[in-house]
Formats: sequence, C-alpha cells, structure tokens
Amino acid sequence: MFKDYTTNQVVLPLDFSFQLEKNDIAFAIDQLVESIPEERFIPFRHQMGPASYHPKMMMKMILCAYTQSVFSGRKIEALTKEKLTSNLFSDI
Repeated sequence: MFKDYTTNQVVLPLDFSFQLEKNDIAFAIDQLVESIPEERFIPFRHQMGPASYHPKMMMKMILCAYTQSVFSGRKIEALTKEKLTSNLFSDI
C-alpha cells in the first residue's frame, strides 16, 4: 500500500507564487514517468509497516535531481528541502 499520491493534490493551503516555465525538464520527466503502466509498480507494494511514498513520485524526484547532476541520496534530500524552502519564502 502506498500513501495517496496525485499530481493535482493540494495538502496545505499555501500560496505558491511561482510557476515552472512551460519548457521545464520537470514536465518531460512527469510525462515520462506517468506513462509507465501502474502494473510495473505492483512488485513494490507491501502490506506491513507504514505506507510508503509512491515509486512514481520517488522516481520523478530522482530523475529531476539527476538532471541537476545530483546523485547522492543525501544531496537529493537537501536539494529538495532547499528548493521547497526557497520557493515558499521567495515573497519574504
């Protein structure tokens, strides 16, 4: 079982004043990963323990990091936090 995951999901009532450019690589990665059939991810499901993040979401994060020449798991985590923080507080 995976945590609920949708690309249109709004979890927090935050005002994001930024938008990606229409030709951003993130859109190509999203389209590529979403084109993978759901059946390919069935082997990654498990019934024990807490729900995990969907493999599609994780794959998108990893591929986006790879396009930035970031290959370390810890550096990917730091990049994700840095990008999120800089985008959230860009108005301040």
